[in-house]
Amino acid sequence: MASSSDLENPNASSALPYSYTPLPDGEQTAEPAVVLHPKKAVAFLVCAFLSVGFLVALIGNNGPLAPKNLNTNVAPSTVATTAKTTPLSRGVDKGVSEKAFRPLLGADNSFPWSSNMLDWQRTGFHFQPEKNWMNDPNGPVFYKGWYHLFYQYHPDAPVWGKIVWGHAVSKDLINWRHLPIAMETDQWYDEQGVWTGSATILPDGQLVVLYTGSTNESVQVQNLAYPADPNDPLLINWVKYPGNPVLVPPPGIDDKDFRDPTTAWKTPEGKWRITIGSKINKTGISLVYDTEDFKTFELLDGVLHAVPGTGMWECVDFYPISKQTENGLDTSVDGPGVKHIVKASMDDDRHDYYAIGTYDAYKGKWTPDNPTLDVGIGLRYDYGIYYASKTFYDQNKNRRVLWSWIKETDTEASDISKGWASLMGVPRTILLDKKTKSNIIQWPVEEITALRTDATVFKNLVLEAGALVPLNLPAASQLDIVAEFELDEATVQRLNGADVAYDCAQSGGAATRGALGPFGLSVLAHDGLVEHTPVYFYVAKGVDGNLKTFFCADQSRSSTATDVDKSIYGNIVPVLKGEKLSMRILVDHSIVESFAQEGRTCITSRVYPTKAIYNNARLFLFNNATAATVTASINVWQMKSADI
Repeated sequence: MASSSDLENPNASSALPYSYTPLPDGEQTAEPAVVLHPKKAVAFLVCAFLSVGFLVALIGNNGPLAPKNLNTNVAPSTVATTAKTTPLSRGVDKGVSEKAFRPLLGADNSFPWSSNMLDWQRTGFHFQPEKNWMNDPNGPVFYKGWYHLFYQYHPDAPVWGKIVWGHAVSKDLINWRHLPIAMETDQWYDEQGVWTGSATILPDGQLVVLYTGSTNESVQVQNLAYPADPNDPLLINWVKYPGNPVLVPPPGIDDKDFRDPTTAWKTPEGKWRITIGSKINKTGISLVYDTEDFKTFELLDGVLHAVPGTGMWECVDFYPISKQTENGLDTSVDGPGVKHIVKASMDDDRHDYYAIGTYDAYKGKWTPDNPTLDVGIGLRYDYGIYYASKTFYDQNKNRRVLWSWIKETDTEASDISKGWASLMGVPRTILLDKKTKSNIIQWPVEEITALRTDATVFKNLVLEAGALVPLNLPAASQLDIVAEFELDEATVQRLNGADVAYDCAQSGGAATRGALGPFGLSVLAHDGLVEHTPVYFYVAKGVDGNLKTFFCADQSRSSTATDVDKSIYGNIVPVLKGEKLSMRILVDHSIVESFAQEGRTCITSRVYPTKAIYNNARLFLFNNATAATVTASINVWQMKSADI
């Protein structure tokens, strides 16, 4: 997992000095940096000129329900394809939120997107269906030699509607084969949608699925399904249990606040246990049920966990994580060497939060190790666009794999024009951070490196304060980037600390200069930096002399379009004594996934440039600090497209 090995290159040269000078305000030009190609080991001396100009460029009750034949309002299967059309509202009362991004009041919302621009946005190695709308990952599982991914899918339009389960299979989590729809909205108990659920493999190898159905009255109920032919490794056909629903909202729980059953795990009594997300007033909760046959369930007293003020918990996940080994654990594993993760997707703010804690299997309760970092108020999987995530235990490689839905942050009109909306993040492995013991580590699955090709190496580039270096690459729309940075220690020690708070989202982005940052890489950049997306570190020195490091992604100048989100994302990242600052960035057209310190802090961005596309997309290295010199070493691979 360690990224440092990716930086080793026997053909790379030693430190490479260069000079820079300030340029006048306006669009910038710069000469390419030294490029070291592993096959040729040829070095080119580079001068990068920037300081003032770059600063300017950076600104910018158990039992079945009786079916009722009532007339209900159902979202249409198609929508008009003109930008002037306002689709039928599909808010929280339907179990989902409206499309999150709305342009600012008074903004010009009619950017003239060309087909060329929209076509470029489709990704090369992130999973997505061939067309139309997708959201939550469902029931990921490894079964009879195949990885299965089910997902929320609207087969009739690139907007949310009557949701079914899409289905695809893979041998390597990277290349995918699309299969027929697994489950349709063909029963009264899921007439309004076959919503999110999970898969459980029983000891005899039998596979069962529990999923939320939205009934003909939009009541959220839990249903059982299983393969029609358990010997079919592709799981083409599915059977819904005739006694569905197996669970309905219990007393005190609203009909629309009861969804997303987890993968089941074993109790000490030999039963199976699940948890389901809900809320009571503004307290987010996870209800706990025991079962022996997945058909009848017992609601336990109390809840697995609850956090006041966090609102509705969606897509709850619960799994063990090892304190000693580097392997993932089956969901039923427990013991003294195990901690447990509770994760929930917060419907109120549309982010995925997790916490590390201790599970009492006899009481069915979980307690966070650190109450100040509880679910919904502490750590997040990802500080950008990342929601409705779901893990599964991959018994094929003894690892826990994380999937997540990455939504669009453009307008619905653009989604309709391009014919698709949303995608999945690259699957990530999850481990406990054995160094900090207070957070998890997320890292792209190892299979992703099979797509790497044409490595380019930049070794020991010394960046003076205010410097910008264009990194000369043949293309920059599909990249895997691994970089390490070192601050000049003498400068760090000499500087006086300041009691100044820093916040990525409120900081002003990469244009806000401090003594020790920002510095990093600017991806999907146009030559003149009219469009670019900086991913960077910012180091703050407190009055106590201690350093705090922040990892941020700045979308404020990612596009000249006025109808896309341009938020600045990020958070603090733990950096231990003796560690270099490291980042890995996966660039895949309109999605950028960034990992700091080998996955302690992660940021997923959606960006929609109008100019920095195709051959006009470039990569820059920058140090916008005012005092510190930074030394950087970077490996960049072109990424082949996956078979999706």
